[in-house]
Amino acid sequence: MVTQGQVMYILTQAVTTVIMCAAPLLIVAMSVGLIVAVFQATTQIHEQTLAFVPKIVCVLLTLLLFGSYIFSTIGGFVTRLYSTINSVAIS
Repeated sequence: MVTQGQVMYILTQAVTTVIMCAAPLLIVAMSVGLIVAVFQATTQIHEQTLAFVPKIVCVLLTLLLFGSYIFSTIGGFVTRLYSTINSVAIS
């Protein structure tokens, strides 16, 4: 039988994992977006592709850089989840 504490532990771990995996990509996207917005406001160039393309390129480069970290974090969560499910099933 699954207790409320075990469910809360799993949910807490899931939310923490999502935040840890999404944080590098979101930080880079927000930083590049801010830099592009300041550049557009300074030069008064309001082209949509100027805002979109640099963000996509930087997020892809960040994904290449942090990809192994993201996948290892997700793998660690799945391993902990399976061991928790296994310990609940045995009990």
